[in-house]
Amino acid sequence: MSFRLLVSFAALFLPWLLRRLVLVHLLGYTIDKTAQIGFSWICPHRLEMGPYSRIGHLNLCKEGLELLRLGEKAIIGNVNWITGEPLTSRVHFKHRMDRCPQLVLANHASITNRHYIDCTAPVYLGRFSVFAGCRSQIMTHSVDLYESRQDCFPIRIGDFCFVGTDCVLLGGASLPDYSVLGAKSLLNKSYCETYYLYAGVPARPVKKLPSGAKYFTRAMGFVN
Repeated sequence: MSFRLLVSFAALFLPWLLRRLVLVHLLGYTIDKTAQIGFSWICPHRLEMGPYSRIGHLNLCKEGLELLRLGEKAIIGNVNWITGEPLTSRVHFKHRMDRCPQLVLANHASITNRHYIDCTAPVYLGRFSVFAGCRSQIMTHSVDLYESRQDCFPIRIGDFCFVGTDCVLLGGASLPDYSVLGAKSLLNKSYCETYYLYAGVPARPVKKLPSGAKYFTRAMGFVN
């Protein structure tokens, strides 16, 4: 077991104030004094948590992640699995020399509960966006049949987006700002038209949304 894994696991059982000091001083993490982590095993290479950001309980963030960043008031809920193939892999993705396994949540962004997030390539969740419901999957990597090798591509969810329950997002997919991805949809390509409901398998723009909807103009990420 590596030093990072050992320290992060041992710190699980400490009160939060003491645990934060251990993570900051022994692992070099950047954790604002107002941020908080519940009973979760979080051990990326770098952790950055902005003011009032929060990670809930029973989450696992594996050591293969280079960076986990939460902006101001960003939230990761409970029972989420966050993983990514490490840069030290000697088998896969040797042709992707510039990849960086990372998950970035911008200010007021949130991931709810019981999701699987593969960050072999970068995953970005924009400002005030909600990865909602449960049992959704983000898969940045897959098999390239033409080259017979593993390959990976980033996934981007724009600002003020809403991702419904039980969705699948594949490498290279992009949900534009001010958009909704309907429940049980498969997003497998990059779109650019804002203020649309995208839905289906595969997802496509199905309905224009009003720009004046309060969800798209709110000043707080958490929705009551």
